[in-house]
Amino acid sequence: MRSVELAIYADTLAGEAASLAARAERARSRLRQAAIEKRARAELSESAVARLESLGLFAIDERAARSELRELESALDALEELQAWVEEELAATAA
Repeated sequence: MRSVELAIYADTLAGEAASLAARAERARSRLRQAAIEKRARAELSESAVARLESLGLFAIDERAARSELRELESALDALEELQAWVEEELAATAA
């Protein structure tokens, strides 16, 4: 393999990793919001909770967010493994 091709591929992978990391952070943020909602639900009146739900303000699916985060973290782990391999190949072509 040519080092130029490997370097371009490494850049592509870095962009993909950044995208996955941003998506994972958004999932973490939804989980933090779900925790806030859970506390608020326990302390607000039933009518307020019902109204907020009807407005879509209490709508975070914690289970789905956790599942998405696990998938994203798994994908990031696999991508990091691929990135390490590409970097090794790139170093080998430079030697």
